[in-house]
Amino acid sequence: MAQRYVRVKTDKGQIYYGLLQLSRSIQVLDAPPWLQGQPTDLVLEADSYELLAPCAPTKIVAVGKNYRDHAAEMGTPVPDEPLLFLKPPSSITAVNREIHYPRQSQRVDYEGELALVIGDRTVDCTPEQAQSKIWGYTIANDVTARDLQRQDGQWTRAKGFNTFCPLGPWIVRELSAGARLQTFLNDYPNPVQSASINQMVFTPEFLVSYISQVMTLLPGDVVLTGTPEGVGAMQIGDRIRVEIEGIGQLENFVIARSSGH
Repeated sequence: MAQRYVRVKTDKGQIYYGLLQLSRSIQVLDAPPWLQGQPTDLVLEADSYELLAPCAPTKIVAVGKNYRDHAAEMGTPVPDEPLLFLKPPSSITAVNREIHYPRQSQRVDYEGELALVIGDRTVDCTPEQAQSKIWGYTIANDVTARDLQRQDGQWTRAKGFNTFCPLGPWIVRELSAGARLQTFLNDYPNPVQSASINQMVFTPEFLVSYISQVMTLLPGDVVLTGTPEGVGAMQIGDRIRVEIEGIGQLENFVIARSSGH
């Protein structure tokens, strides 16, 4: 099994990066792994921590309509160039945590995605150079208030609510080019989304290169690579699970947003 890099919070509130062991204990690192973090003597037992999102990016750069079938289901052509937007870091939430359904929206959708984690300062790089800038891979759910997206004409509000970027549960270094991405709703056995990541219009390396021509990507930043067809609405009380072969599964549940969240 591939090594799984995690970020955790202890019962005492300390935050560490580490390596998840088969026993579910954590071998703590002395720094984020993409900053050459090395194992320490500290081991956290399985019941002494909670999983956080596996990185703390300065920014989340997302890509719209990067699968042909999804562009078609949205009634739009595939863009000639990657369609970029940003999600704020405050939208991040972890595995097994709540997605807060905002009062402003009547239609909130799931969007299962492969997420890239950047390992090095990246600016004006080529696609060939970008391969070495992608440190690892995790899973994301690009939660979207679809009605607000259509209403506003730009996507900041629709994509930016607190908890609208579930991320995790951990990062792996390698991923098969044909890994399958699937999204499941509640206990339905059939996935609502299912596609191979090699069906992307623009490859991960091309996306990182393209973004780096616009803005500097920093270690720990996240790139969301787009969602395949099958996006749909979530209701309060739903559970949503995004799975990617070779990484694992990211499950969250939907609750009504209360004041202060």
